[in-house]
Amino acid sequence: MRKLALSDEILLSVQQPARYIGGEVNMCVKDPSQVDIRFAMCFPDVYEIGMSHLGIQILYDMFNRREDVWCERVYSPWPDLDRLMRENRIPLFALESQDPIRAFDFLGITLQYEMCYTNILQILELSGIPLHADERTDEDPIVIGGGPCAYNPEPIAPFFDLFYIGEGEVVYFELLDRYKKVRKRGGSRREFLEAAAGIPGIYAPSFYEISYQADGTIAAMTPVNPHAPARVARQLVMDMDSACYPEKPVVPFLRATQDRMVLEIMRGCIRGCRFCQAGMIYRPVRERSAEELKRLARAMLASTGHEEISLSSLSSSDYRELADIVNFLIREFGKTGVNVSLPSLRIDAFSLDVMSKVQDVKKSSLTFAPEAGSQRLRDVINKGLTEEDILRGSAQAFEGGWNRVKLYFMLGLPTETEEDIEGIAELSEKVAEVYYDTVPKEQRHGRVQVTASTSFFVPKPFTPFQWARMCTKEEFLSRAGMVSRKMKEMLNRKSLRYNWHEADLTVLEGVLARGDRRVAPVIEAAYRAGARFDSWSEHFRNELWMDAFASCGVDPDFYTVRERSLDECLPWDFIETGVTNEFLKREWKRALLEIVTPNCRAECSGCGARAFGGGVCYENQN
Repeated sequence: MRKLALSDEILLSVQQPARYIGGEVNMCVKDPSQVDIRFAMCFPDVYEIGMSHLGIQILYDMFNRREDVWCERVYSPWPDLDRLMRENRIPLFALESQDPIRAFDFLGITLQYEMCYTNILQILELSGIPLHADERTDEDPIVIGGGPCAYNPEPIAPFFDLFYIGEGEVVYFELLDRYKKVRKRGGSRREFLEAAAGIPGIYAPSFYEISYQADGTIAAMTPVNPHAPARVARQLVMDMDSACYPEKPVVPFLRATQDRMVLEIMRGCIRGCRFCQAGMIYRPVRERSAEELKRLARAMLASTGHEEISLSSLSSSDYRELADIVNFLIREFGKTGVNVSLPSLRIDAFSLDVMSKVQDVKKSSLTFAPEAGSQRLRDVINKGLTEEDILRGSAQAFEGGWNRVKLYFMLGLPTETEEDIEGIAELSEKVAEVYYDTVPKEQRHGRVQVTASTSFFVPKPFTPFQWARMCTKEEFLSRAGMVSRKMKEMLNRKSLRYNWHEADLTVLEGVLARGDRRVAPVIEAAYRAGARFDSWSEHFRNELWMDAFASCGVDPDFYTVRERSLDECLPWDFIETGVTNEFLKREWKRALLEIVTPNCRAECSGCGARAFGGGVCYENQN
């Protein structure tokens, strides 16, 4: 029987002790004396968030299929346990074995959002691992990061030994094999890092030197080790059916944020929205076949007992076999009480027909994402959605029985005007009007509810908007205020609701998303001052960050409100995603001209992803 790392006294004194005990259904247990490599897989947030992440479930399953590897999980201790661990000098531990993380060979940290960066330092410090990679010895685990934020790893580069750029199924086994080989011959930590740097997609930040211009922009990023390439190429899976996928995913003890079985139907997106990083870095679109999805669905439901299946992708409506797989899931599992959820649907008749099959229309709301309030601005961002599409889709939804609609927008997009901003309220009003024009009075289930939510725009790396400026906090709040005032002027204002994101959090996200290595001391200073769980509004303390910027002599405006020139060397330029810089520049110029670029299935835009040799780029070829 496993001995828990925490005493009963401590477990009974913290919220949700089940976060820390492991023992879940489908958890993998191995004999540590019978494996060569121990890998701790970390999501730097609380258990309920981390257990909802599909990527970790995939890698956990993939690693544990190897007899010589034992992959375990670790999450950020909530503040109550964090305090007790420090007071009692309890080292951070893995859920499966309850062994200290410092005893592992690897600590792999997934980087899903920038606001988890201080939690990364929490994980390292509680584990007894030096925060800075250059202070670690052969006795410390290799700390490796991956995920979408790894596409600009520079703000956290000093804290990592390696980064994996791309999808984890491709070269991780080669990395582990090289580790075994180096260790077998008694090689040092540095020897392994040099061996790793030669693997495509692996970035060893200590092997690069950054120089700066007089104006603070980057002059060059130069390899200073012969094993380090000048550019690091993204790795991605081309055959989705043969890729590893967990048939027995770990079932959380607690209700996770996404407490359901997830079927990943495809990767990538054909749409090309110019603000969307995922739509660029996951190109080209690669689909998993309906037959493979059916096989996985049967296996996963049998092994988990979940009562809901979610079809996961960036744009589910664009999956070519969507009707087939939805009809199968309803026919096969509907009678057993298993529900089907479909996020990321577009506003069209086909999507609404699919939704009507899988949702109880009297209990659900529909979510649309116009992103911008005017047609002009939707053309700038290449949303590929007209006002006619939105209103027609709303009418079809109301006819189908829905009376609650959520509309998602962004404020602060490039070229945004007052007319675009007020258009958010005006479009919300038009959607409400459609309800009253479409649904006869005697058939209405009360007043329609249209909730408009605005996030604030952050220009992300590897998007056509990566050169754009961000708004200041004051500008963001001013624009939100304009929307709020306009909402109150609408005839159907009682049917309209409006909420917006935190502006200071968005500004910080912009610095961390677009920063370089000079931001790392700021992250550390904020952490030392007590910053943790910054993505949780009740824990976010902006004053800690502002003090950290001041003490480190770093101006956040340099990374946010400054528009970049197209020839500036950006912190992430050393990464090759397949999507070319020439394409991104072309799309930036087309945005300023308000020219829409067709989606990938309508017409190839020559983005560069065709070089991968598969996916949507080759769908129509024999």
